[in-house]
Amino acid sequence: MSSLLPALIAIVVGVGGVVLLFWVLNMLVERLPDAWEDRLKPLVFIGPAVFIVSAFLVYPALDTLRRSFMDASSDAYVGGENYSWLVTEPTVRETLFNNLLWIVFVPTVSVLVGLAVATLADRLSTRWENVTKSTIFLPMAISFVGASTIWGFVYAWRPEGRPQIGLLNAIVTWLGGAPITWYQTSPINDYALMIIMVWLQAGFAMVLLSAAIKSVPEDTIEAARIDGATEAQTFFRVVVPQILSTVAVVTTTILILVLKVFDIVRVTTNGRFGTDIVANRFITELITFRQFGHAAAIVVALILATVPVMIWNIRRFREQEATR
Repeated sequence: MSSLLPALIAIVVGVGGVVLLFWVLNMLVERLPDAWEDRLKPLVFIGPAVFIVSAFLVYPALDTLRRSFMDASSDAYVGGENYSWLVTEPTVRETLFNNLLWIVFVPTVSVLVGLAVATLADRLSTRWENVTKSTIFLPMAISFVGASTIWGFVYAWRPEGRPQIGLLNAIVTWLGGAPITWYQTSPINDYALMIIMVWLQAGFAMVLLSAAIKSVPEDTIEAARIDGATEAQTFFRVVVPQILSTVAVVTTTILILVLKVFDIVRVTTNGRFGTDIVANRFITELITFRQFGHAAAIVVALILATVPVMIWNIRRFREQEATR
């Protein structure tokens, strides 16, 4: 703590000093002739933002890339050994496969649940619609750590013959079955952790998709009904095509979050029993094993996986805004 405080003070003083510097420069620029003021003032305005982004985002990213080619203590360059380890280590391959499962399962199920709730709640009275949506959205106010702790009680296990405090095992034993070790049994444990993420993100998907559904022109729906389309045909052939851009944005937003999530795995299993994911493996390599080279290579791989999705998401968002 004693070494952290000076660093925090230095950061605050440094950022404050940069902002003060550009404020002084702005005052000086305002005294220049109009032609020079018009040229230099935009640079002065964006200067602090460029500095902060460069210092706290660009530089760390480039330094991480450099360290990904160095050994465990970042003392010597080892070429591509860390990336070779990334693709040949069996436990890392298992981690990458788990991440693939998360990428497919969590966004898909979150969007489907959110779409179902948004559609069904839209048919309720205003009061019950608000109650339903508030209930589904409520988990969004809970942190990932808090949600993992809550679901820890849902998945809690005790030996057979003892009272089960876990909700699921209480139901299983009440039906005559044996209690299940949800976190230790593969592949159930992977999906048990994914359900926590779905529980957290379904409300986010519901809110955006509900707004998109309400923005669908009513005359297109009425025209489909007049033509004899059933409710299902109207929904899948009229409503869904008009909200596809929102579905894409919601899906990619949750996908990016899935690529970065580690809290759920860290709190529940800490990657044991075949449940590890990339972000948690990075923390393990960095803090537990002190393998800075491996950790940096994992981060670079995670950035390379995230950036294309972010670019595509931004483009879809701009297309959606352009149509409004």
